[in-house]
Amino acid sequence: MTTAAPAGAGPAGRPPRRRRGAVESLLSIVLVLEAMTLFFVTLVVFGRQLLPAGVAWGCGLGAIVLTLLISQTLRWRWGVALGWLVQLGLVACGFLDPVMFVVAALFVAIWTYCLVKGTQLDRLNAARLRETPGDAA
Repeated sequence: MTTAAPAGAGPAGRPPRRRRGAVESLLSIVLVLEAMTLFFVTLVVFGRQLLPAGVAWGCGLGAIVLTLLISQTLRWRWGVALGWLVQLGLVACGFLDPVMFVVAALFVAIWTYCLVKGTQLDRLNAARLRETPGDAA
């Protein structure tokens, strides 16, 4: 005997996916790119012996995992605030290798742009949804 999926359910009876806003999508992309960058930063810190090997790998992999976890919290304001702390941490990497100040400046600029532009897009999309009658999904 099969049971019918509830109304509005997706494939295999799962509830439909939550609609993500532009801010959440754009900022999560930035954080994932930063996590990949942190892997290469870890390799540089290890290769140039700027820190002991255990510290370099432990802190590097910890920062990568933390960045990826924070990328999943961006639907809340406190998640965006944690994202700003990641940006600050990336700037702090410049004290280990000065080239990171340039990389961090680029990521902070991208983060800021995505936050501003994503907010504008979310407001525009919200206004469109208010104007269209019925279900705009």
